[in-house]
Parts: sequence; C-alpha cells; structure tokens
Amino acid sequence: MEIQELTAHMHNFVRAKGWYDVESQRPQTLRNLAISLNLEASEVLEYFQWNGELEDLDGLASELADVTLYLLQIAGIAGIDLEAAVMAKLQQNYKRDW
Repeated sequence: MEIQELTAHMHNFVRAKGWYDVESQRPQTLRNLAISLNLEASEVLEYFQWNGELEDLDGLASELADVTLYLLQIAGIAGIDLEAAVMAKLQQNYKRDW
C-alpha cells in the first residue's frame, strides 16, 4: 500500500468518527495534530524507558502506527506531498557531513 492510500484510509477513519466536523470535540487543526503527534512519539519511548531490550513488539508497532497516522494527517491537511518531502530530505542528507 502506498502513502496516498494510507492517507485516504486515515481520512476516511477520521471522517467516520466525525472529527472533521466543525462541532467536533476533537478539532483536527494542525496545532492539535502536531501536539498529538508529539504525545504519540513520546509513547514510543516508554518501550525503552527502563532497559534497552524490546519486550513488546506489538505494543511498539501500535505506537508507531499512531505516530504514522498523525504524520499522514498533518501532511494531508497541510497539503504536503509526504513522499516527495521524504525523497527531497534524503537527497539533502546525502550531501550533508555528519
């Protein structure tokens, strides 16, 4: 499945929940989504908080999926072609000295 398909599935889910409605208790603004992305990314750290061993692969996968969904939603709402942005960033990184 490609990024555009994943994004469409994510938007369909959000619409089905009514979160894009004007009266939604969970307004899907870029600000709110950026906060949610950060919170979900922080939850990834919980899997490594007290040791370096990954003990719950399914839990980590679920949190990474949450991060991905917020990332796709932010890009979609902002009108960013995420695939193009990733490729452009990779090209920049190839030229960087680390």
